[in-house]
Amino acid sequence: SLMVDVTGQARKERVILPSYLQGKKPNTIPNKKIEDPVSGKVSTSSLARRQDLTKFHLIPPRVIFGVLKEGCTYATTVIMKNVGVNFSRFRVKQPPPYTGLRVMYTPGPVAAGLQAELEIEISAMLIGGKDTGGLEEVSHNIEIVTETEILLLPVKANILC
Repeated sequence: SLMVDVTGQARKERVILPSYLQGKKPNTIPNKKIEDPVSGKVSTSSLARRQDLTKFHLIPPRVIFGVLKEGCTYATTVIMKNVGVNFSRFRVKQPPPYTGLRVMYTPGPVAAGLQAELEIEISAMLIGGKDTGGLEEVSHNIEIVTETEILLLPVKANILC
């Protein structure tokens, strides 16, 4: 029960359930696109809906580069796993050039249970000429558009002058 802890004593504060147990995903926006009748959907279940059949999970759900040296380029890999029962497609909206971010990936469908790799690359450069005390923060949400939702991948870094 959520009312008592492991020792059987009444809890002093409420238990906060993770978002995946609450049935909602953080950093997602529903995609309002009209469903394509040729998109390879499974129609074996009369109870299944399109939203239940195509889902992507980002591993890790956010990218934090930490403190970066100005003038260097850094990269990391994010896995996009298809946890639905259909193959599904996605595309990435490239961040604006002033952020120094670039996403490299191979376009195409991702089969159910498989994954695609996104390589997030950042060129550590200062945007403005103002004095920021030796540290400038770069923060941007990379938009990944799938057939049913828009995933937001938060990327943060601090650039050392």
